Amino acid sequence: MTVVGPFGLSVRDQALEADVQAGLAAVEEGLLEATKSEVPFITEAAQHLVRAGGKRFRPLLVTLAAQFGDPYAPGVVPSAVVVELTHLATLYHDDVMDEADVRRGVPSANSRWGNSVAVLTGDFLFARASHILADLGPEAVRIQAEAFERLVTGQILETAGPRDGRDPIDHYMDVLSGKTGSLIAVAGRFGAMMSGADETVVDVLTQYGERLGVAFQLADDVLDIASDTRESGKTPGTDLREGIPTMPVLRLRERVERLGLAEDIALSELLASDLSDDARHAEALARLRVHPALDQARRDTVRYAEDARATLAPLPECDAKAALVELCDAVVHRAG
Repeated sequence: MTVVGPFGLSVRDQALEADVQAGLAAVEEGLLEATKSEVPFITEAAQHLVRAGGKRFRPLLVTLAAQFGDPYAPGVVPSAVVVELTHLATLYHDDVMDEADVRRGVPSANSRWGNSVAVLTGDFLFARASHILADLGPEAVRIQAEAFERLVTGQILETAGPRDGRDPIDHYMDVLSGKTGSLIAVAGRFGAMMSGADETVVDVLTQYGERLGVAFQLADDVLDIASDTRESGKTPGTDLREGIPTMPVLRLRERVERLGLAEDIALSELLASDLSDDARHAEALARLRVHPALDQARRDTVRYAEDARATLAPLPECDAKAALVELCDAVVHRAG
């Protein structure tokens, strides 16, 4: 059993390991090629996050999903590049919205070059992804367009907040399905589709990707509270400082509504206050790290990862399926 890919994923079969490693290496080459420009400064900005590394979670899923058809089919690697370019583009935009200083352990593009360059670089990556998509056919273009619409809708829903009378946690799950689940669903779908897998397999891996994507984001919510910069590659408590209610905060508010405990109310009020002050932010982070709401958010992560695992049941038993099952475990492990 060898370790490959993000989170130390174990692959039991040498042939599968070789395919995964070769696929991810080809994606890496494709990312560097797709982010080149005749303008050296654009190349530098566009490759900033590519060269910073990252988990390459989405390309890994494309590569594993392709194992259910022909993993060497010509559309597999380009589709993985498209998905990762789209993801990278959203990171440039997210960091502007969040006023983030650090991403993947390096200065964010906006902190290095300013918001305008960061936004335009994200747009450049979207354009390059679209260029590659055009060679993959109209169906691939349609799938990506629908996913991108869902991604943006999820981001807008997060910004707007739940409408009156809507349960905040139900609203948040819609947000996660859109802004994270949609693109990871495309990763599973493209891998299976481009490899020529049966339509049933394509549907299973699309559903798996969406559910795993939600679990992945829930794990990120926990990491944003529980980890330090070295572990997560970004500044802890970024969402707290921006007043974005992620699952640990929503579980705290739910607990306040249900139990009305004085210490919960005090913490909820602290989180709702101005956390631009470093001391108040540090206090809020420290108190939330030891609160039961964080454990509840971890349990939420486990539940959605288990849903993703259950989705795989119709697939034939093979090493690729075992790797997809282990990917569920790896996502949960990230949350602690």
